Amino acid sequence: MEQLTPAKVTPADPPGGSAAEEEKRRGLRKMKMVALSFLLGATVIFLLTSWAEAAGWPAWVGYVRAAAEAGMVGALADWFAVTALFRHPLRIKIPHTAIIPNKKDALGSSLGDFVGSNFLSESVIREKLSRVEVSKRLGGWLSQPKNAERVTSELATVVRAAVKVLRDEDVQAIMEQAVVKRIVDKPWGPPLGKILEGVFADGAHHKLVDLMCDRAYEWVRDNHTTMLRVVSDRAPSWSPKFVDEMLADKVYGEVLSFVWAVKTDVNHPMRLALDKFLGEFAQDLQTDPEVMARAEQVKAQMLGHDEVQKLIGSAWATAKEMLLNAAEDPSSELRRRVRTGLETLGERLVSDDQIRSKVDTWVEGAAAYVVTHYSKEITTIITDTVERWDAEETSRKIELQVGRDLQFIRINGTVVGALAGLVIYAVAQLLF
Repeated sequence: MEQLTPAKVTPADPPGGSAAEEEKRRGLRKMKMVALSFLLGATVIFLLTSWAEAAGWPAWVGYVRAAAEAGMVGALADWFAVTALFRHPLRIKIPHTAIIPNKKDALGSSLGDFVGSNFLSESVIREKLSRVEVSKRLGGWLSQPKNAERVTSELATVVRAAVKVLRDEDVQAIMEQAVVKRIVDKPWGPPLGKILEGVFADGAHHKLVDLMCDRAYEWVRDNHTTMLRVVSDRAPSWSPKFVDEMLADKVYGEVLSFVWAVKTDVNHPMRLALDKFLGEFAQDLQTDPEVMARAEQVKAQMLGHDEVQKLIGSAWATAKEMLLNAAEDPSSELRRRVRTGLETLGERLVSDDQIRSKVDTWVEGAAAYVVTHYSKEITTIITDTVERWDAEETSRKIELQVGRDLQFIRINGTVVGALAGLVIYAVAQLLF
């Protein structure tokens, strides 16, 4: 199969668009004309002084001609050097010219190695982060309410996007496999017994017992007729009706007195017996195999009920709706708590040296881990990006960015060459 080569791409333009690029292009053209004018000026002076010298002008003309000649040489040499960086001079493929187009990939690799060695080393990262004081700056920024609100808003946006991207059926399957299945597979008896044991030991169940006693007393009090009917229905057929009514009233009174006593006396034997029963039941859920087995049967019956299955099936939909509503509402309890928590965290990062030290240590450790294990992957971004660039376009972009400054090399070459030529000619005249 034919191997596909990555397509060449054009380097991205700097911020500012074509207007800024056009401005730089005009500046480059202007500086090229200035540098060229120095070369042309030196050439004109050389030609005039050469004519003047041949015509028998005074000796000082030779000094000017030597300076102009050396300036021409310097200008041409530096023009060749600057041009050779970006293209072949006069389109002649002279060796070691068009350096940037031909050595683009090597330059990208060298740049990546330079960045990796000098910027992505563990010592540099740790030293830089220790001076920056990330946690203190972050704390000062987060402690401002507007910034905490901004972070909260961004987090809400991320949550909304993540929740909307997730497929309901996938999340439902994960919940059933990772959550519901674990709950179903694990025996309920021992953990439930442990929870109940702690509740009963603390006396937290007494409120529930009080409620049950109150409701029992109220029911007996409000159902006098019902109790009379129950007693009358179970009385012998030969028993006189007034006897049944007297017996029913007696039974009703005793029951009402009993439930009242249970309701008002916290140390009533019935209550104590109930506490004992509940304590033993909590122990049996943890140790008695028969009770544990019956608890599993109850669990299976409960989870197999249609309503429970519907509840499990709609759990994610309900949670999703609640989460989206809370994330979208700036005044929701969720966003308010997140915002308050961020402000509190910021204040603590500013005032608490111990927490700030821990956070700085975590940040430095995380950054050091990244650069230690993934520096090559990071620098590969540079080398791969440069390799994908088009060579000619890359050369043009670089020239556009630095070419204007490079024209000063040509100007300086003309001036320095002229001065050097003048000195050399003068020395030669003095010596010979």
